[in-house]
Amino acid sequence: MTDRPPPADDPPLTELLKRSADGDHLARDRVWTELHGQLRARARSQLARESAPQCDPTELVHEAFLKLDRLELAPRDRLHFLALAARAMRQVLVEQARAR
Repeated sequence: MTDRPPPADDPPLTELLKRSADGDHLARDRVWTELHGQLRARARSQLARESAPQCDPTELVHEAFLKLDRLELAPRDRLHFLALAARAMRQVLVEQARAR
């Protein structure tokens, strides 16, 4: 994953987020694909603070995806989406800790 801007014919991320909130599953998948690297970095950061992590970054990102998908949220922009995803990751880690 690189930090290159999307090709000119790709809709901007904000538009993809709006379409995803409106139920467009292809837009949802593109958002997750585009932000996967950033989400994994946040997951690694959160897991580094855990004394005995119960999952790896990829699993944490996937669990956060499932949690956010069920909630049907409508993030306003990239930063709002990343904040919601970070919160979902923390919730997943709390749920795992409670289950131990």
